Amino acid sequence: MNKAALIEHMAKETKLPKTACKAAVESFVRAVETSLKKGKSVVLTGFGTFAVMKRKERVGINPATGNKMKIAAKKVPKFKAGKRLKDLVA
Repeated sequence: MNKAALIEHMAKETKLPKTACKAAVESFVRAVETSLKKGKSVVLTGFGTFAVMKRKERVGINPATGNKMKIAAKKVPKFKAGKRLKDLVA
């Protein structure tokens, strides 16, 4: 499901206009982005947690040349599914 399909589904489910659903989705995404940028996590109980994970510096291999190279440490976004979501999918 992509963003447009999600908005369509929300509009049918809530009987709200697509413009309102689109604004809600975009607002949610911005809120998660802002929180993660500040280093804070977003917890949606039962659904999951959006958080920032720190990756350590590591050694990788350039696939084109086969040479070893250092990959710098960095922060990456992470999503961990909640119990209710895991149970629903299982």
